[in-house]
Amino acid sequence: MPKKVAVGIVTRAKNDKSRRVEIPRLVRHPKYGKFMRMKTICYVHDENNESQRGDRVEIIESTPTSKTKRWQLVRVIEKSTEIDLAALRAARKAQESVASEESVASEESVASEESAATGE
Repeated sequence: MPKKVAVGIVTRAKNDKSRRVEIPRLVRHPKYGKFMRMKTICYVHDENNESQRGDRVEIIESTPTSKTKRWQLVRVIEKSTEIDLAALRAARKAQESVASEESVASEESVASEESAATGE
C-alpha cells in the first residue's frame, strides 16, 4: 500500500526536529449541504530543522517516531514571508544602543582633546 502524501502549513516550530502541520480541507455538512472549513493536524519529524512557522511543506506518512509523530517532512514547498516583529524590534534596539555608545565615546574623546588643547 502506498504511503500518503499531504501538503500543509507549519503552525508550530518550537521543538527541535518536530513540527505541527495543519492540512486545510473542505467538508460538506451531511444534513445542510454547506461546505465547512476543517483542518487536520499532523505532527511531523523534521530531521534537519528546515521548515519554520508559516512554511508550506510536503509531508509523507511514516512509521511512528514518537507518541504523536507519524509523518516525515519531504520538502519545503514555499518559505514563509511573515516578519517576526519581536526579533526586528530587538535588532533595531541593539543597533541603536551600539550607535549611542559610539556617539558617547566620540563625544568623550572630543571633550578630552579639547581639554588637553586648552590645558597646554
